[in-house]
Amino acid sequence: MRYSISQVAKMAGVSARTLRHYDEIGVLTPVAFSSNGYRWYGREQLRRLQRILLLRELDVPLAQIGAILAGDDDEASALRRHLLLVTAERDRLDRVAATIIRTLEDVERNDRLPDDEFFRGLDEKRVNLTVALHDRFGEAAGSTVEAGIALTAQWTRKDYDQAAAEGQELYTRLSKVRRSGAEPTSSTALDLIAEHYAAVRAVWPADAGSYYALADLIETDPEQRNAVAAGDPDLPPWVAAGIRSYVINRLHHRPTEAR
Repeated sequence: MRYSISQVAKMAGVSARTLRHYDEIGVLTPVAFSSNGYRWYGREQLRRLQRILLLRELDVPLAQIGAILAGDDDEASALRRHLLLVTAERDRLDRVAATIIRTLEDVERNDRLPDDEFFRGLDEKRVNLTVALHDRFGEAAGSTVEAGIALTAQWTRKDYDQAAAEGQELYTRLSKVRRSGAEPTSSTALDLIAEHYAAVRAVWPADAGSYYALADLIETDPEQRNAVAAGDPDLPPWVAAGIRSYVINRLHHRPTEAR
């Protein structure tokens, strides 16, 4: 059965203009066009649209979605990967919600949240980063996160709050440069990436190779991507490109995959 663009738009909860845009950029091509130029979609296109919308829910940029779908040669495997991303994001949000609830109760009761409760979320982030790096890039990359624990062992809540504020301020400046039209490989961008590298190494003694690996996680891992995209949803791929350029051109390290 074939569906018109208005029927698909209604079923999917998107606009016909969105569907035309997806066609124009090549991520969702109709199965056929009528003589008057009307677009028609089949079941295969509906399944593809569902996958596009799932990835958009995860804030994956359209350009990256096109590349992801182009590399999918088995639909079931692709859907399983999407499911893993969705469930990982759900679990992350559940942990964030639990932390907010504990903190809110602390504020409303005017009690002090125990330090071990406050740092629980930070420990979980470290574990998640360790697992992600280990799974994708091997034990050497993952073990560098463990070394970072010693660097912050004596930090207080105030230290973490200050580091978080400084990190957000840096992402705000990076976003401003991106919005100005500067390329992530420009000198201006790389000067800021140098600050980012220094900030990362303050809590995680990442070598050049591990820092290069972080660029991939910033683009694809929900937790890492959302941390960068908090004030600018288009910032993660720009920062990732800047990190790769910084590692190669400023740290003079060329990972195997970039050779």
